[in-house]
Amino acid sequence: MKTEKFSFTGHAGDELAARLDLPAGPQLATALFAHCFTCSKDTIAARRIAARLAGLGIAVLRFDFTGLGQSEGSFETTHFSSNVEDILLAAQALDDRGMSPGLLIGHSLGGAAILKAASTLPDTKAVVTINAPADPAHVIGAFREDLPRIRSEGSAQVCLGGRPFTVSKDFIEDLRGIDLPGVLKDLKPALLVLHAPRDEVVSIDNASRIFLAAKHPKSFVTLDDANHLISRSDDAEYVAEVIAAWVGRYVELTPPAPPPGAPEGIVRATEADPDGFLQDIQSGPNHHMFADEPLAYGGTNKGMSPYGFLAAGLAACTSMTIRMYARRKEWPLDDVRVDVSHDKVHAQDAETGARDKIDRFQREIHLTGDLDGDQRARLLEIADRCPVHRTLEATSQIETKLAG
Repeated sequence: MKTEKFSFTGHAGDELAARLDLPAGPQLATALFAHCFTCSKDTIAARRIAARLAGLGIAVLRFDFTGLGQSEGSFETTHFSSNVEDILLAAQALDDRGMSPGLLIGHSLGGAAILKAASTLPDTKAVVTINAPADPAHVIGAFREDLPRIRSEGSAQVCLGGRPFTVSKDFIEDLRGIDLPGVLKDLKPALLVLHAPRDEVVSIDNASRIFLAAKHPKSFVTLDDANHLISRSDDAEYVAEVIAAWVGRYVELTPPAPPPGAPEGIVRATEADPDGFLQDIQSGPNHHMFADEPLAYGGTNKGMSPYGFLAAGLAACTSMTIRMYARRKEWPLDDVRVDVSHDKVHAQDAETGARDKIDRFQREIHLTGDLDGDQRARLLEIADRCPVHRTLEATSQIETKLAG
């Protein structure tokens, strides 16, 4: 993933700071991400979602609202409607670059703002909310005890998330004037509602109200024990995975033609955790996996090891090759299972004459069906014609036997 610094002019003429996360390969679509109330574009959730979507071929713009993060301006002068304006201006900045966003994602109050903005962005095909309130005025509960002072003085400093912010009377009045259910009734893009049942900031009933108010197509996915900020990396990864799996139904992600000599396209590994070994493996727009190392080798064991993928390729190709042959011969093969293990052995043990260690794949084939001895023997021979087998045997030893 490549990340560019990006800036645009916000609703009050201030320069707003953003990051544009770009796919390493072809860009297939564009997304716009709005962060949670008083947060920034660099939260764990924002960064992980952007990285995962970039791996899918979707560019993601995440920005700091006016007066927050690295953006200029004063938070005191902002309100919900100004956040919506900032979102629209971010979308316009992308459009000016020829990258009109087809996917909008909003976290917490940013989710409510995204819903409001979506109604005026005609190119939007899909909208995602994460722990969003059904009524933007819900955020007032975070500083309810300060309301009398805000009303009498016009503004007051409150503590939000352990940090001081100045909240104005205009901010509160604006929140109370937003009719989000009315917006949802007319929402045309597909909607995905993600919400944590144990969210202590925005309760789960908000997700129900958003979901019920919207028309189909709409989807709801629970975030189990995630917190409101999606601050754990595992939860952020899950959110990213769900969005990546869902969005392809509504946003066109057709890749360009593969390069000559690579009919299946490019398989790309992108580092997902710079402190460990976790890798995002993307094969075209539709297939995503994780590669990792076991805990004993410093990994997090969230995916197969590289050798695990190699063994999986041999096992799958062997099974497919046997099935194709049996189908053509119309033999009574009911089921195929191929077990593959990998290790390294001394070359002299493999009778190659070399001194170094080589790779050895042990393959055990299980065939079920009313097959006679000759048919089973022939299918064992056919296993050695598997294309992956032929590729590997140029430098590796592959031992094969029938089970049972």
